[in-house]
Amino acid sequence: MSNFFTDNKDLMFALENVDLLESVAIKEKEFTSAVEFDYAPGSYEEAKENYRRSLEVIGEVAGERIAPRARTVDEEGPLFKDNKVTYHPLTVKNLEDLKNAGVMGVMLPYKYGGLNFPNTIYTMMTELVSRADGSLQNLFGLQDISETICDFGSEEQKLKYLPGFASGEFDGSMDLTEPDSGSDLQSVRLRASQDPKTGQWYLDGMKRFITNGCAKIHLVLARSEEGSSDGRGLSMFICTACPQLVVRRIEHKLGIHGVATCELQYNHVPAELCGMRRRGLTKYIMSLMNGARVAIAGQALGIAEAAYREARKYAAEREQFKKSLDKFPPVYDMLVRMKMKITAARTLLYETTKIVDLRNAYNHLVEHSGNGAATQAQIEKQKYYSKMAGILTPMAKALCTEISNEVAYDGIQIHGGTGYMKDFNAERYYRDARITNIYEGTTQLQVIAAIGGVMTRTLDKSIDGLLRLPYDGGLERMTHEVRDMLDKHRKAIAYVQEKKDSSYHELMARNLVEMETTIYVTLLIMRDALKDRSREILAEKFLLDAQPGFDARFAKVMSGDYSTIDRHREIIDY
Repeated sequence: MSNFFTDNKDLMFALENVDLLESVAIKEKEFTSAVEFDYAPGSYEEAKENYRRSLEVIGEVAGERIAPRARTVDEEGPLFKDNKVTYHPLTVKNLEDLKNAGVMGVMLPYKYGGLNFPNTIYTMMTELVSRADGSLQNLFGLQDISETICDFGSEEQKLKYLPGFASGEFDGSMDLTEPDSGSDLQSVRLRASQDPKTGQWYLDGMKRFITNGCAKIHLVLARSEEGSSDGRGLSMFICTACPQLVVRRIEHKLGIHGVATCELQYNHVPAELCGMRRRGLTKYIMSLMNGARVAIAGQALGIAEAAYREARKYAAEREQFKKSLDKFPPVYDMLVRMKMKITAARTLLYETTKIVDLRNAYNHLVEHSGNGAATQAQIEKQKYYSKMAGILTPMAKALCTEISNEVAYDGIQIHGGTGYMKDFNAERYYRDARITNIYEGTTQLQVIAAIGGVMTRTLDKSIDGLLRLPYDGGLERMTHEVRDMLDKHRKAIAYVQEKKDSSYHELMARNLVEMETTIYVTLLIMRDALKDRSREILAEKFLLDAQPGFDARFAKVMSGDYSTIDRHREIIDY
């Protein structure tokens, strides 16, 4: 029996040690929900047990059923004929298994048939599914669409759509990208027009690179304000599959073969306005994209875990020069670095989801308190956790997806020539990982999203708290090294600020974000080592490996004129 949750000691550690009490208590209305719903927990301990049981169930489904089907799904993929997408029979079985496991409405409230679980648990589920089949996560992970309707739709829309998402009857797609607008969503041109007599909205135009564009329910970003040209003229709409919504083609991709990526043509498609006009991009889609960051981070982490385990298994079984590969120092050094990177990424990811859950809880508490009933303390927490989530979600997305690519790369290297062949899973993990640091915001865009929080020192309160923990021995020694890194980091930030050169600021942004990420992740691993001393060696290894890169980034930032835009262009034009 293979269970992708119970065989993962680090993921089980994350569940046991992530502190969700505050956010779960708010989400469960101080555990009074059990009065109205029989399956709601009556205490935090009961809630955690529910989470564990659900993760064990999905871990078994992932290990026993989804993973063995993944290679066939990758090789054969969905069928496209006569403008219709038909998913592979094994993909259909995978979705049916997840539906029967009762995990298709993980974060939706009880009243709509959901489990009312926090984002942290949902992200753990995405990791498990992605380890089994990275492409399946692109179907399972679209639950963010129902969450967006739940957050911003009318009660009528919630009752109309959410129970279907929770039961697995409905699937969804978020239709954002267009042929002429990739990451620049402000330039979206798909037109939304309203019949002045009936009030009915209609959508006309094209969308491209739409994951699961053959879905029943579509969340669409469209231009509702005639004459507008920026994000303030965009609104969010809901439409359903119909003859006027045509799938023109599906893309032939490098990886993630199990899910259809579609080009869509809207021919006066009837639609419903979701939320308020003109808020489509500035509020609703940005909220959706923020949620997508951690979902893709979880997907990337699952692929990395699969690549690492495949490499470790191969290295233990493959013999060269009369001993297995994992006995050769260059190979086991690679395996150690792979394991260390995954642990570091997981540590940051679940610290991030904890903050996201707190932000969501206080947002709901403040926005639904009515007549200004929210306390000042609650409002302050809402602001604080919103700022924290604003920097941590892009940092986590960047770190997890870049690490996924590195681990998948090393996975092929350990396999040698056989890893390049389709007879082994290593090459599939490599192909599947590659998209994760591109879609839902490239790493470069994650840097743009995070740099503001770095410059304004959003994480300082958390960093200071982590530095004050009662470390001893090797951990205490490491605090001196981290403080030295923090001093350099602040010096680099001050240097960039003093130059007052926007081009230099943009050029150095990635260095500053990665320096902050290194400091924060090191402290998080050190914190966890106080709970499990066997993790101390992971903290030491992470810091040792990270320091040369940190110092190189510091030197680059402080190099001044040598690293200006003009000097970079000299190299490009050489």
